[in-house]
Amino acid sequence: MTTLFFLLGLIFGSFFNVVGLRLPQKIPFSNDRSVCPQCNHTLSWYELIPVLSYILQTGKCRYCNGEISLIYPVTELLTGGLFAFSYDLIGFNLELIVAILLISMLVIILVSDITYLLIPDKVLLFFLPIFIIIRIIQPLDPWWSPIVGTIVAVVMITTVIIASRGGMGAGDMKLFGVLGVILGTNKVILAFFLSCITGATIGMALILFKRISRQQLVPFGPFIVVAAVITYFYGDSLLNWYFNFLL
Repeated sequence: MTTLFFLLGLIFGSFFNVVGLRLPQKIPFSNDRSVCPQCNHTLSWYELIPVLSYILQTGKCRYCNGEISLIYPVTELLTGGLFAFSYDLIGFNLELIVAILLISMLVIILVSDITYLLIPDKVLLFFLPIFIIIRIIQPLDPWWSPIVGTIVAVVMITTVIIASRGGMGAGDMKLFGVLGVILGTNKVILAFFLSCITGATIGMALILFKRISRQQLVPFGPFIVVAAVITYFYGDSLLNWYFNFLL
């Protein structure tokens, strides 16, 4: 079953790439086939096989020899690995659906924010009612934690946006609001601090090694994604360690 979830993740990861790349640009999903972004060649079915197509083409379009972005195989492998990991850790129950949906949303956001510095509202609005329904069916303890978590997250990020004069964006605020529904109060606060620590550490490393300049805009969404995944799977252990350390 783990292998099956990994394969499903590869397939869905390929689809999430398409959503993350097309939605912010308002490119229709109708019957349009995927094309090479450099030469607009319509891709054949074997050029759409997750990961394998990238390897067979050695990372280049066979028509124009243009570079194929690494974001495609990385996203597919990431989704496959997280789907398989979720099944191994959680097992086959309702919470597995929560994990799969959360990963799906986060992967789409990861692709979109890295590419366009944008977290699409439509993605958040699609997943939000689903998460609310799930948390009604399978509530957290206490039951009001998602409600308070959402309010705390929105207020917290809004304060950061105002204090930093745009250091974070409205998309980050909305994403944390949705995460509040899934994670609850304590965990969404933990996710915020983890995202800040991750962002600061990686940002300083990129500046130190001159990969970016101090003035260059860096998407914060990927750091939120990393923090949300860590918090979802290991939040209880991290919080228990922290409170035991204080005591």
